Amino acid sequence: MVSDKNENSGAGMRIGLIGLGIMGKPMAENLLKAGFALTVYNRTRARAEQLQRKGAQVAASPKELASDSDVIITMVGNSPDVRSVILGADGVIEGARVGTVVIDMSTIAPGAAREIAAALGVGGVQMLDAPVSGGEKGALEGTLSIMVGGDATVLERVRPVLMAVGKTITHIGASGMGQVCKLANQIAVGLNNLAMSEALVFAMKAGADTAKVLQALQGGAANSWALQVLGPKILQRDFAPGFMVSLQQKDLRLVMEEAEDLRLPLPGTALTHELYRAVQNHGWESEGNHALVKALEIMGDLEVKCSE
Repeated sequence: MVSDKNENSGAGMRIGLIGLGIMGKPMAENLLKAGFALTVYNRTRARAEQLQRKGAQVAASPKELASDSDVIITMVGNSPDVRSVILGADGVIEGARVGTVVIDMSTIAPGAAREIAAALGVGGVQMLDAPVSGGEKGALEGTLSIMVGGDATVLERVRPVLMAVGKTITHIGASGMGQVCKLANQIAVGLNNLAMSEALVFAMKAGADTAKVLQALQGGAANSWALQVLGPKILQRDFAPGFMVSLQQKDLRLVMEEAEDLRLPLPGTALTHELYRAVQNHGWESEGNHALVKALEIMGDLEVKCSE
């Protein structure tokens, strides 16, 4: 099922959000704007206190946050981080009650999502894996695409919460399938970044006006989100992260691990993963994922930018 925002309000739901990074902080702000009672937790307390000034309550631990919440959202880095905040000491599992819903919006291994959901289910706590796409811009604007794995009836209960942070909510299937969809998304994102980077490197090396080339590509069959949003940033040499290289690389590592289990060859993804490794080795892992172009620039002995 796919749904755009509608009339559901979710009035009275108490929301807890764990993880206030590039994505989590604007998501929390959008939940507050939507009128939800919000409690937040972050390992670096100063980030949580920024939300406190906007009306959120601050919890001292995931356990404390869970005890005060009907719906708990986690938006943290990777599978071990999610396991820690949900199943670890002072974790969500120690404070959640029967009927509580946990929504993990991080990007983690599908198997890890299923394992955590099973552990929570023993205590009557329900879980959805609901990773997102849209980057920092989507988080700020509340227009994220949300890919949901888990019970469809649970999704309907918490749909108003998700509509506060995303525009399109798609139920993919059973537990773990939201993460499968997100990894498929990251394959497409990585290869789109590579295609865009190679096109711009080629145009630059051949002496073309790169701004005009980009404009032409944006108007034809080659057009993509990467060309529209990230292409101009490359020409301006703006590599501020909307989604960091290190996170893109973490996601591609998860893809390759799943592909190994499936005995599935993914040659394009493997190449992109190795090129991102080169970017990391040059110290650019905290830059935006469009910094992939820098690996190609090194090999081509050039720098893509607007023509003089």
